Amino acid sequence: MSVSNPSPTISEVNPAEWWRTLCEVVMPKRNGARIVVSGDLHHEHDQALKQLQEWQAYGITHILDVRGEHSDIKIVAANANEISYIECGTHDNGGPQDAAWFDSALEKVGADLFDSEAVILVHCHMGVNRAPSVVVRLLLAQGYDLVPVLNGIRKARPIAAILYAEDAVDHWLANESVEVRRDARQTVWAWHDDNPVDIGWIIDRIR
Repeated sequence: MSVSNPSPTISEVNPAEWWRTLCEVVMPKRNGARIVVSGDLHHEHDQALKQLQEWQAYGITHILDVRGEHSDIKIVAANANEISYIECGTHDNGGPQDAAWFDSALEKVGADLFDSEAVILVHCHMGVNRAPSVVVRLLLAQGYDLVPVLNGIRKARPIAAILYAEDAVDHWLANESVEVRRDARQTVWAWHDDNPVDIGWIIDRIR
């Protein structure tokens, strides 16, 4: 089974090897469900079944699939029906993510986000932008601070670009003042400046 190792730098990794690696985001003190990030199931059926068995062995209890373009709900229902499959698809065109997407993710995961026995796998296609970004929102909902959340995701998954982190933060602070939201966005921008990754380079090496 592929499981992430401690915090390699992006220059030391092969993005293709990380694509379908299970990367658990380990925070200093767990406040609910364990959160795991990865890419999707393999397109070849036999490989997908093998991968699904690895997910079962890891103890995955929920799958939050945030792809708008595909779903594996049928193969999971047929071969691992003990896992709750949550569809919460969105685009990956680089533009802003709607607040409704984050609303949907939080609503569909619901109280299980705070269940210490739950292990929630969040995945998109490559596990580079969409999945890590919604994980930002889930971890903020669990009560963690913004910078430790971003650091925790990147430490667990060095190919996580977290492109939509700003949108996750906007959703988190939707009821706060303009100044509070502005400061949080600036924190995200500064974090990206201090922790850059080349999204194109990562994606090219996965394709």
